[in-house]
Formats: sequence, structure tokens, C-alpha cells
Amino acid sequence: MKNFALVGAAGFVAPRHMRAIRDTSNTLAVAYDINDSVGIIDSFAPQSAFFTDFESFYEHGQRLRRSPSTALDYFSVCSPNHLHHAHIAAGLRLGCDVICEKPLVPTPDLLDELVRVESETGRCVYSILQLRHHEAILQLREKVRQARLDRKFDVTLTYITSRGKWYAASWKGDPRKSFGVATNIGVHFFDMLHFIFGATQRNVVHLNEVDRAAGFLELEHARVRWFLSIDAGDLPESVRGQKTTYRSIDVSGEALEFSEGFTDLHTVSYREILAGHGFGLEESRRAIETVQLIRTAQPVAVPADAHPFVRRMAT
Repeated sequence: MKNFALVGAAGFVAPRHMRAIRDTSNTLAVAYDINDSVGIIDSFAPQSAFFTDFESFYEHGQRLRRSPSTALDYFSVCSPNHLHHAHIAAGLRLGCDVICEKPLVPTPDLLDELVRVESETGRCVYSILQLRHHEAILQLREKVRQARLDRKFDVTLTYITSRGKWYAASWKGDPRKSFGVATNIGVHFFDMLHFIFGATQRNVVHLNEVDRAAGFLELEHARVRWFLSIDAGDLPESVRGQKTTYRSIDVSGEALEFSEGFTDLHTVSYREILAGHGFGLEESRRAIETVQLIRTAQPVAVPADAHPFVRRMAT
């Protein structure tokens, strides 16, 4: 049984981590969030200590180190994106292996800094890349690996997840904290694409706005047109007024169906990490490089073969 600390206990994704800690028969020993609306802890670990200031939380973790039976083994990070780097480094220096939500950090330079802290502390950082455990993704990856080496699949990725006015008022609506829509809602899709189709050969941005982004990504084994949005107005007519989210991935004319099978992927991720099979820092590098370029690129003129949603906006 391992002892866990959790940072960002009031966040949207935190319950998935709490459930994973419980369902892998481990203990959430201490949690932290600046927000005290964390009654969800009672459903998973009512015995957990809780703090609303980081200094007291960190000092409590140091005290726990005095005894092997209470010392923290893992440090789970569910805090806002811009705090990940600092919280990961703190967890490593507390003597823990760290499990962090995506994106780990916004730039390759900060990833390199975490590599140095890993070396200094002798501990490891693991990212939650749950789509890599999804059966449909694994099957497609195997199909690509069995294809001709020179084959390139044509992929159209569309993801629209409607957000209300609260989004703009939260840290997620601040690009200095979320790093923009392509990073905040798209990084796990870009990681999935790299996992299946390989490294980047070309990365072109057609649209980069507060609420949406789009572009073209050429990978070793795919040509990808992608569109990401948090604006309900971008939903197709076929689902507008019925659903708030639209997800579509077309691979050379075949729909990739992975709307099901998400329920336990965080728990699967935790099991793999605990068994020594987690995804380390270098596993996240390609996606981090991709979203950094998207954030900083100057959008180009929309070509005829751009994502159809972008072409529609351009007309």
C-alpha cells in the first residue's frame, strides 16, 4: 500500500485520481487546494489531511517523511496548467514519484528542467496519457504498424467541447495559465496522434483564436487536418441543441469510434505506473513541442484542403 499526496483536490479531474488511488488499494494521505469545496474527498478518502495553503501542506509532507510507514510515495498533480512545473518539482523534492495531468509543462525547456530535477532527486515523473490505454487507439496503432512503411493515412480530427461564460473568467480562459485552447483541450489528442502515427514532419496553423484553433499536421504516417473549439456555435447542425460535445476522428474514410471505454482509464494509468510501466517525461516531448509551435505560429492562408470547418468559416 502506497501513500499519496494530491495537489488540486477541488479541480474537475481530481475525483478520477482519488478513485484511481482508492481502486488500486492505496491511501490518499494528504490533499491540497486553495479552494475548500472538496467534500468529494469524503467519497474516497475521508481520513485524508487537507490544507488550503501550500506551505502547510508541504511541511506536513516533510513531517510524514520521518517514518517509513507514513512517508509519501507518490505526489499527484491536478492543479491548473501553469502550476504543473512548480508542483511537479516540489513533489520530486519531497522524495516522491510524481503523477501529473496533461500538459506536463508548456515548453520543451521546462521539460528539460524537470529532467534535471529528476536526476537531482532520484525520483520519476509520469504523465497521465490515458488515451494510450484505450483499446480502439491500440488497435489503430497496430493497424498502422502493419501497413506499408511509406503509407500515409489521411486523418480529420474534430473536437468541440462547449464551454459557458464561466470558462473565460476561470484560469482556463487565461492563455497565460491554460496556454490556449490547443494546449488545454488538445494536447492529449496530439499525443494520441504521435503515439499512433509518429513524429512531426510539418506543422501548419490555419486558425488560432481564444475559442478555437485549427491546422494541418504531417506526421511520419499521417496527414492530419484538425479543428478544436470550445464555442457551441461551432457544433454541427446534426447535434446542435442535443449535445454539447462533438468528437470525430476519420482515418482514411473510416470513423475511429472511441466514445466508450473512458470510464476507468485513469485507474488503468495508475495501475501501469505502479507496476513500473508509466509514461515518463520523454513520452510527452512530441506533444509538448507540437502545442508550443501551434501557440507561437503565425496562421497562414486557409488552403483548399484545410479542415472543412475552417473552410466554412473562410467563405
